[in-house]
Amino acid sequence: MKILITGGCGFVGTNIILYLNEKNFSVSSLDNLSKKGSKFNLDLLKRKNIKNYKIDISNYKLIKKLPKFDLIIDCCAEPAVEVSKADFNRVINTNLIGTLNILKKCKKDKSKLIFLSSSRVYPINSIKDKINFSNFNKKFLLDKKINEQESLNGPKTLYGATKLSSELFIEEFSYAFNLKYIINRCGVISGPLQFGKEDQGFVSLWVWRHILKKKLKYIGYGGNGNQVRDVLHVIDLCKLIFMQIKKFNKIYNKTFNVGGSKISNVSLKKLTRICQIITKNKVDHIKVKKTSIYDIPYYISDNKFVSNTYNWKPNKKIFDVVKDLYLWISNNKKEIKKYF
Repeated sequence: MKILITGGCGFVGTNIILYLNEKNFSVSSLDNLSKKGSKFNLDLLKRKNIKNYKIDISNYKLIKKLPKFDLIIDCCAEPAVEVSKADFNRVINTNLIGTLNILKKCKKDKSKLIFLSSSRVYPINSIKDKINFSNFNKKFLLDKKINEQESLNGPKTLYGATKLSSELFIEEFSYAFNLKYIINRCGVISGPLQFGKEDQGFVSLWVWRHILKKKLKYIGYGGNGNQVRDVLHVIDLCKLIFMQIKKFNKIYNKTFNVGGSKISNVSLKKLTRICQIITKNKVDHIKVKKTSIYDIPYYISDNKFVSNTYNWKPNKKIFDVVKDLYLWISNNKKEIKKYF
């Protein structure tokens, strides 16, 4: 099977490529190398003789000239929600126009598609309304997981809107042209090869700041660090995608919520404590009380559907995610320092 991974030199894409390469799949990458750390990841692919097509996903004239692939895994995205408000043209071109181009390529070649969507397709207010965040209670939060039947009506960030729009076009291509697809709505994903920043890849950023003993910011909701996210280790995602590929002929045209759920979740305060334990460094934090209109107090994925379908669940806990990041950064500190 020949597989193309878009965003193949990004954090998620590179991990998927390396994992599937070890499983003896023929994998290639499509990446314009514009993101921080992409050239570092490209070097990893070159060592495995994996080809990258340096093409912008918004350029269909070049995409349609690519060889035929049996499966395309679309990981290419501008995932930072605050960026989507400040530079929505870039977000629309990458996340929506890019996916439409991949859909046209799939139609042309009769390729299958695995699309990495986002938990941000769910509306901001519906998530906020699920809890009284002023009365923080972790057990209560974990009981309020988000499943695939959640309403999609309401503002969800411009980033989330592009991902949901892509999902709708995937369904339409499936209906009109018999495209076979799988959609994975992922929450926070983290692990080695992630070059993090404040509104995307925050776990990696936390580890790096502790290694360098630099200050952190608790932003929003009073600046107390109580926001909660589930965090999926990227290797657990790779294992799921491998299962989905193996069973694609029997299981397709499905949409799944995929996240760390009860296995791996963390507040900013707890993440700070874990980083202190693993790095043995303590850093100061700054309180920023103002909350972005795009921020949500928590998100926990309901994995029941995907778990029942594939007998899959995440195995790595948040401590494992942080430890694996710490080891990767420590072992490559000189090489990756310029990217953070």
